[in-house]
This record gives sequence, structure tokens and C-alpha cells, in this order.
Amino acid sequence: MGKVKILLVEDHMVVRNGIKLLLESQDDFVVVGEASDGNEALQLLANELLPDMILTDISMDHMDGMELLRVIRARYPSIKVVILSMLNQIHYVIEGFELGLSGYLLKNVDYNELLFGLKHVASGGQYISAEISMTLLDQVISGENYTDLANSTLPEFDISERELEVLKLIADGFTNVEIADKIFLSKRTIEGHRQSLIEKLNVKNTAELVKVAFKSGILK
Repeated sequence: MGKVKILLVEDHMVVRNGIKLLLESQDDFVVVGEASDGNEALQLLANELLPDMILTDISMDHMDGMELLRVIRARYPSIKVVILSMLNQIHYVIEGFELGLSGYLLKNVDYNELLFGLKHVASGGQYISAEISMTLLDQVISGENYTDLANSTLPEFDISERELEVLKLIADGFTNVEIADKIFLSKRTIEGHRQSLIEKLNVKNTAELVKVAFKSGILK
């Protein structure tokens, strides 16, 4: 097998350079392109760059890693996608593999695990960081069913687009007054939306509202 051609998609240049140096120190890999977000990656592919694998972060401006994964699976099914992220959030892992992800690695893995995971994916396998595997195992043992939560959809909670907009701002830490100013509604209307969300998600307070919203996949 020749060298595995990798496209790196990472918005922090220092991190990207570090990964590139590590990969290029190996006989198995060659970095054939670099991008700082999903849009840049797609431009490179449109210009006939054809890597074997894309190694991408999740959190990036313009187009994030999950959106990039969706496009790659639809347009370039032969390219394997591996996420390398700080986000140890199980709903991303589940959603990613449902969309056809080949690997999910955390940025705090040691070099040996990173290289092992990429080699495993290059040879046709799938790989999840050991730390994520243990988290999933803990949840199975404790009886939490994250698959059901990850598959929850907005209609199940019957949340309107306006309520979702308010919910996102609540999660960002804004007060009722600040949210009212931002979306040009009265403070009383925002209070009503907040109370409605608390009732619809069957929670006791705002902190629990935000927690359940992330856990169920309403907020990502």
C-alpha cells in the first residue's frame, strides 16, 4: 500500500502544523492539502485534490466538521473522514458514525494512539478514542440510553423556531432582558417562552433546561 494521502482541516494553524509534522514523520502518511474550515476543504476537492482521508476538527467557522462530513459522504463517498476534536460529547460521536464517519479521536490522545487509529481507518476499519469508548461503556453500564436521546427530534418536544432561538440565547448565558433586546421582543414575552420551554422539556429550572436541551440533541 502506498502512502495514505491526508487532507487536514483545522482552524488553529499551530495545531495543524503539529499534526502535519507528526504525520509526515511517518512512512505511511503524506499531507496533500490543508484547510482552515469545511468550505476551504471543499474548494480543494473541487480543484481535483483527491485524498484518501480527511482529518477534521468539529468546531470551525463557516462550515464545521459535521457539516463537512455530510457533504463528503454525499459527494465523495470514497474519502474516509476522521474527526479529531476536543469535544468529548457522545451525541457528536453517535451522529458522526450514523453519517458514515470512519474515526473519532480526541485531541488529547497520545501520538501512538492517533497514528494507530489513522492506520486502522486507512486499512478499512473504524476507530474511536479509548477515552470515548470508556465513556460509552460507562453509560451502557449505568443504563443511560444515549441512542434514544441522540435520535430525539424537535417535533417530539413541539418547540417552535422562536422558542429554539430563545433557547440558544439562554444556553449562551443571556438574561431575559438581554434576549428581549437582541430579538426585539418584550421581557415578558421572553419570560413566557422560557417558562414554556421549561414545561415542554419537563424540567425544574433554567440550568436543567440547558442540560436536557444539549443531552437530547436539541442544542448542539
